Amino acid sequence: MRLSRDARNYLLFGTMLFVVLEALLAVAIIWWPSFAENTGALKRLAAPLPMLAEQLNLIDMIGVPAYVVAQHFFKGCNTLGAAAAVLLAMNAVAGEAQRGTMELWLSRPVTRRRLFTERYLGGLAAVCVPVLLTTLTIPALLTLVDETMGYGHLILCALHQCLFLGALYSLTLWLSALGSQPLKIGFVMMFACIGEFALYMVKTLTHYSVFRLVDIEAFAVILSTSALDPVRAGSLLAVNVVAYLGGLVALERRVP
Repeated sequence: MRLSRDARNYLLFGTMLFVVLEALLAVAIIWWPSFAENTGALKRLAAPLPMLAEQLNLIDMIGVPAYVVAQHFFKGCNTLGAAAAVLLAMNAVAGEAQRGTMELWLSRPVTRRRLFTERYLGGLAAVCVPVLLTTLTIPALLTLVDETMGYGHLILCALHQCLFLGALYSLTLWLSALGSQPLKIGFVMMFACIGEFALYMVKTLTHYSVFRLVDIEAFAVILSTSALDPVRAGSLLAVNVVAYLGGLVALERRVP
């Protein structure tokens, strides 16, 4: 069966994201013994930055599980995954308008709901499937440094991360359904992410940052309770649903 152009693009994008995330993850895990030996020195260097020092203290207390979620989810997925979510979503609808192909796209013999849902699910899969697949390789990679982690905890952490990236993707796609300039949408969302991360690094403002939802402390709670936090996970799921419905309504009302 021949894949559609959209499917090929999503597959290529997802494969590239998987390769980069996996490479970063492998390097980080191989570096774990050296990191563990030098934690004290790193904590002294991080002392002027309270938030960074706090994260290092958590890693020092919890050990390799905290280190893994810090490197894979907090660093890798929150940067590359967020960028991928924005890049895919900003072009999903607004790109058609910019290229002048909106009318042709909407003239296909299927409903707008199906068109939007196919784009939504395709992009979401391209972002989330690489996160899940790379997470499943963690136990095997940890054997290289004589450490272990259970699949159950890792899958829960990956699901939480996917809810966060899905919320970012869904909000960007909503803007894409409303707009016609994907680059402007992308810049707005990227600067919003940078601003939120800047808030996260300021001790007096950190609790106003959305990245508190996916920092080491948030994942540590999942690891300790073996369950998703119902408030955080429920809030992120609600954002996904509301943004999807908002984008769908925007497209159905849109005039080519």
